[in-house]
Amino acid sequence: MHRIDRAARAGALAIGLLLSPTIPAHASESSEAAVSSGGDPFYCAERRLGYWFYCTKPKPAEPAPSVSAPTAPATQRLDTITAELRELKARAILDPTPANVTAYIRFQRAQLDRASLFSDVWQRSIWQDPDLDYTLQRPVSTLGKRQWQDARKAERDSVMAHLAERYGLFYFFAQSCGACSVMSPIVRSVASTWAITVRAISTDGGPSPDFPRYTAETNQRARMGLEPGITPAVVLWDAAAHRAIPIGYGVMSADELQDRIYLLTSKEAGHDY
Repeated sequence: MHRIDRAARAGALAIGLLLSPTIPAHASESSEAAVSSGGDPFYCAERRLGYWFYCTKPKPAEPAPSVSAPTAPATQRLDTITAELRELKARAILDPTPANVTAYIRFQRAQLDRASLFSDVWQRSIWQDPDLDYTLQRPVSTLGKRQWQDARKAERDSVMAHLAERYGLFYFFAQSCGACSVMSPIVRSVASTWAITVRAISTDGGPSPDFPRYTAETNQRARMGLEPGITPAVVLWDAAAHRAIPIGYGVMSADELQDRIYLLTSKEAGHDY
């Protein structure tokens, strides 16, 4: 009897094992995915309903790339500021209410601040870049200007000391010319200092106390291509090139006369500025 009961229990156990459903591996994985995604394991994983039944979380949309607005050209922006400043000024003048006047003052102050910033950056840029600093060529400070003038005078005097080896002076004057009575002693003094030969020519035939050995004009100015009828006139004659170099007309100081001779004989145009 006991053997029959054990055999019956064993058979029932075997039948139960055969009838129990098996869970595939992929179902287990789907269940885990469903649980992790927040869905019901049976509803989402085993039935595999997918995205349209809210079992799969939608992917977040990628942000669209930002597109910056195009920047207006600098000239256009400056024209806009100028136009607005003029409009505010006109409005304040034609309709001088406190609001209009205040708006103009505020906008003008903002532009003054902008200009001050530009000026400050300009100055700092010049300080930090010697190629941009013109004061290195022509100092403007009192001490620097004095040093530059001393060096310039020494160079000019060196040129003037050798000028007579190649150049001479033509001096055109007139007895009736009041400016000539002022200019004649200046020409004589400079010529004496540097031993330069001067040929004084009287345009009206009258004498000069500073140049007793003068000659009357016989169309020399026309042959040199000079302006006729203007006295006094100083002309440098280049004996090597056989050409006349006009120095100037009218009254000049001794320093100015020497500076002009120095520049015209030793500096190319555009070099000294």
